[in-house]
Amino acid sequence: MTSIRNFCIIAHIDHGKSTLADRMLELTGTVEKRDMKSQLLDSMELEREKGITIKLAPVRMAYKDIELNLIDTPGHVDFSYEVSRSLEACEGAVLVVDASQGIQAQTLANVYLALAADLRIIPVLNKIDLPAADLPRVSKELINLLGCDESDILKISAKTGEGVLEVLDAVVEHIPEPSGATDAPTRALIFDSYYDDYRGVILYVRTFDGSIKKGDTIEMLATAAGGLALEVGALSPTMQPSTAIETGEIGYIVTNLKTTREARVGDTVTVKRAPATESLPGYQHVKPFVYAGFFPVSNEDYQELKDAVEKLSLSDSALQFEPENSPVLGFGVRIGFLGMLHMDIIRERLEREYDLDLVVTNPSTDYQVTLTSGEGVDIKSASSLPDVAKVTEIREPWINGEIVVPTDYVGAVIQLVVSKRGRQKNLSYIDERALISFEAPLANLLTDFYDQLKSVTSGYGSFNYELSGYRAEDLVRVDFYVAGEIVDALSVMAHRSEAQSLGRETVKKLKDVIPRQNFQVALQAAIGGRFIAREDLSAYRKDVTTGLYGGDVSRKKKVLAKQAKGKKRMKRFGKVDIPSEAFTVMLRRD
Repeated sequence: MTSIRNFCIIAHIDHGKSTLADRMLELTGTVEKRDMKSQLLDSMELEREKGITIKLAPVRMAYKDIELNLIDTPGHVDFSYEVSRSLEACEGAVLVVDASQGIQAQTLANVYLALAADLRIIPVLNKIDLPAADLPRVSKELINLLGCDESDILKISAKTGEGVLEVLDAVVEHIPEPSGATDAPTRALIFDSYYDDYRGVILYVRTFDGSIKKGDTIEMLATAAGGLALEVGALSPTMQPSTAIETGEIGYIVTNLKTTREARVGDTVTVKRAPATESLPGYQHVKPFVYAGFFPVSNEDYQELKDAVEKLSLSDSALQFEPENSPVLGFGVRIGFLGMLHMDIIRERLEREYDLDLVVTNPSTDYQVTLTSGEGVDIKSASSLPDVAKVTEIREPWINGEIVVPTDYVGAVIQLVVSKRGRQKNLSYIDERALISFEAPLANLLTDFYDQLKSVTSGYGSFNYELSGYRAEDLVRVDFYVAGEIVDALSVMAHRSEAQSLGRETVKKLKDVIPRQNFQVALQAAIGGRFIAREDLSAYRKDVTTGLYGGDVSRKKKVLAKQAKGKKRMKRFGKVDIPSEAFTVMLRRD
């Protein structure tokens, strides 16, 4: 084990993690020059397009006779649990900070995770070749944050490769070798898993004790699922099979499992020939807390949508779904996500990879409802709220958030937090940056909080959060009626103090989106049986008197009266066609 080093790269989004990994692969000769492409470890087309890491990737390199195991982690807050498991699998972390942008919210969050996992941190300033790079300021921020010396900070440019060899040397020198007992019962941590159409579930693991050999019977301690290790080996960056993954090593296991639900991230793997009873610490069952309804534009595509979601959920254990039926939209699926970015990715994948046309309803969180009978119910959409007379209290999820922002924008950010029913808890300064800690209801931050934060801070603000628990609040369900008929897919939960303004705004937006009909259409918002807002879509006026000329005015009146009668009848029997844009109307600010 003295010749193994396990480390990961942590940073805020877009600070150069994947580019640094590319240079390391090049300099250690792991990838031939001709096979090299930028962001090599970001294999998904979506990752390359958006320039972000969605799925983490481990890779094994050889440098100075030392085996280096690197994990490239995602930088987005939605995937922080995966990042925390990857950190548990390592002994050290390379902390990358952009020399022009400085420390951001996700940098802080990842540093806290790394310190909690007791890792050796190597600070690295990236993008020193940029004209906007401010080395003295950002170095000072890093020294304040980590308590390190100026000489400990490595200054590199991952794009040109300048200083990357020093990073590799620092990894070999400063990161401790892995510990563990080779003769103890086998325990390995799953830090990622995915489903391969041809081979089944593939696990990425770090062995802490014992070893896992090809052909071993394996068992997961948390889910109690069993299977076979059909193949074991390491990634460099393609799969290189070997006979075993020894103590302290990072590798992959090809299993005969059918879904990642049987082998979740953070679970402990053991083998039948040397079974362990005690699992590794830190396993959590990740719960989604953003829910949205996905409906096909044509109801004939429902089966295709259901099959596509099932296939995606095989490789994404955080995805939860259940069938949903709406009188307006027909049959669909209600899916739970880890956050808004996760939702965007799944939507894009369904549209691209499975060629589906989708209507997505407004995202909401889940609510815990206590009934008068004392029974507790968990609801995932406003339309499934039980009768108000039977409800004693409704609890909604709250978060603890942190915003890092230049000091000039502190006032604007606090105003924004307060406007979302948030409460500022703490304010501290790191040189020219302020760290604002606050708590707020998750539902109010779902739709466009991040966009508003970026606009009030001229793009400099960064945001990180974690769920803190559920609190009882004065919540009501706001329903929307189109031509006197309730449209359940538009119903939302809101705080009573905000319900009135929300109802008015939404009804105004619906008026812009729903096309005019041949009869007058009322758009209304209501709480229970009480209407709180109304807008009218005026009818098209067809001029029925054009064929008349001269004669008595009563001829004209007769024709107009006939038209009015027809419109009345249409209003009773006419159906209003609601376009798909109406269901995402809450997501749009303008």
